[in-house]
Amino acid sequence: MSADDGPRPPDTDDGRGSTGPVRRILTATNGPLLVVRETALSVGAVAVIGVLLFAISGVWPPMVAVESGSMEPHMQKGDLVFITDAGRFAPDAAHGDTGVVPRDVARDVGYWKFGAHGSVIVYDNPRDAGPPVIHRAQFWVADGENWYDRADPDHVSASDCEEMPNCPAPHAGFVTKGDANGEYDQVNGISDPVKPGWIVGVARVRIPYLGWVRLGVSGVVLDTTSEMETDGAVERVAVDGATVATAAA
Repeated sequence: MSADDGPRPPDTDDGRGSTGPVRRILTATNGPLLVVRETALSVGAVAVIGVLLFAISGVWPPMVAVESGSMEPHMQKGDLVFITDAGRFAPDAAHGDTGVVPRDVARDVGYWKFGAHGSVIVYDNPRDAGPPVIHRAQFWVADGENWYDRADPDHVSASDCEEMPNCPAPHAGFVTKGDANGEYDQVNGISDPVKPGWIVGVARVRIPYLGWVRLGVSGVVLDTTSEMETDGAVERVAVDGATVATAAA
């Protein structure tokens, strides 16, 4: 038997061997194959980080980028804010099973978040065609409650419940307000009382400046000066390419 009659080694150019396309991509030091490899690694890293953030937060997307000033000075334009499902990491002082500590309760128990008492929430009123809002929960009102006497007189523009919007309360929910705003959201027409089911998430961590990257990618442009001259104007927040709105001062 000649040497040529013996068994042949397996073909190494099947995509997995030393000369296959996968091997060439993994060992490339320049050219398009290097670009393919680095792009795949970058996409993979982003995907892994996204999965981890979702596992922690329970909401998607878990980050919002603040675009204007309704929460100043405690949240600035260009901040990136990490949010979680309201039920996660809920403190004992939260109202019922909402996971939200309203400002009036927070004062009593010392719950402090983003420079003031009370939880900052992202909520989406399904009756409003606009995008969600990121503001601080002030207090809880019951269905039909006359909450005029509980309101801070500095944040209302009425002399009694009959003159004030959403009073008596059309349903149970949270009264909310941007830290820089002069009136409650339920007074200036941004929203009626926020039902727990409308809450998209609760703000947990603020990262200064990183939100500018998201705002640049989303291409959102806003004239904050003109909006801040009108109480109750709309502020926007970019969320993974979408646009989310909050009320401006």
